[in-house]
Amino acid sequence: MSNPRTRPFIRALLIDVSGNLHVGSTATPNAVEAFERLKSANIPFRFCSNTSKESTTSLVKRLHSLGFYLPDKSNSDEPGNLVWTSIGAVKQVLKDMNLKRPYLLLSDSAREEFFAASESQEQATDSQGIYDSVVVGLAPDSFKYEYLNTAFRILMREEPREEGDSEMSSKDLAARSPIPLIATHKAKYIQTESPKGLSLGPGPFVTALENASGKKAHVVGKPTKTFFQSVINDFYASGDLSKNSEGRIAIIGDDVESDLGNGAVELGLWRILVKTGKYRDGDENKPGVVPPNEVFNSFATFVDKLLLEQE
Repeated sequence: MSNPRTRPFIRALLIDVSGNLHVGSTATPNAVEAFERLKSANIPFRFCSNTSKESTTSLVKRLHSLGFYLPDKSNSDEPGNLVWTSIGAVKQVLKDMNLKRPYLLLSDSAREEFFAASESQEQATDSQGIYDSVVVGLAPDSFKYEYLNTAFRILMREEPREEGDSEMSSKDLAARSPIPLIATHKAKYIQTESPKGLSLGPGPFVTALENASGKKAHVVGKPTKTFFQSVINDFYASGDLSKNSEGRIAIIGDDVESDLGNGAVELGLWRILVKTGKYRDGDENKPGVVPPNEVFNSFATFVDKLLLEQE
């Protein structure tokens, strides 16, 4: 554990969810009690999750079932939204890019983020299967040749998009605006309950589509600078923080790359790695990664030290 005396004043906290607060259906040691103490201390926080197996609404319900109780507006579009997910970020990107017919390699729960309960992905396109983008999240049941090949063919415009496409030359099709590949995140692996231990994340499948299509994926979740900056801006928009507030914004998570890398480093966040979830011995010293500012055994042990130091 690092020396807490080197830690600056923490004015707000970004909290990773899976692997940090819970692993599967079990909360990490003393995390629920620590979270209650954190709320009582009035330190502004936001949950930041790369979950793409379930919708944001389902994630909030899961947290409540584990004892992590949040205000009713925790999953709203208004300033002060407490739960930020890569699935929610994808939804915003599709809106910003005016993409209305995504081909989704997502779980049924995650698809709820995009379609009303009465609407399926097939209903969102016409009978010819016209898509304007490809979205990839963590969807084990969709990572089959049939679905991955369809995603590849859409990216390459081998799948007709409009009436008459089949008669157009490859050169004419290529001249049209490109089909974007959008990824929730590119984590190489995740921690799972069944099978217990590490399992493949969406990253290798996104990389396969990038390699085959020659397109670079637009990654929207952690650890991109854009994702973190959007969350930080919400602190200011909600009035939880002033831009002139002293101290640092911190992020805590179990993945030194997907939680604490790239954007977290670029934005100067105070980066805390916990030894739960997907953490493995030596992760903090991996070649090619920026070491975390602090390492703790768990979310609860960090909160205990934080509140003791900032009383």
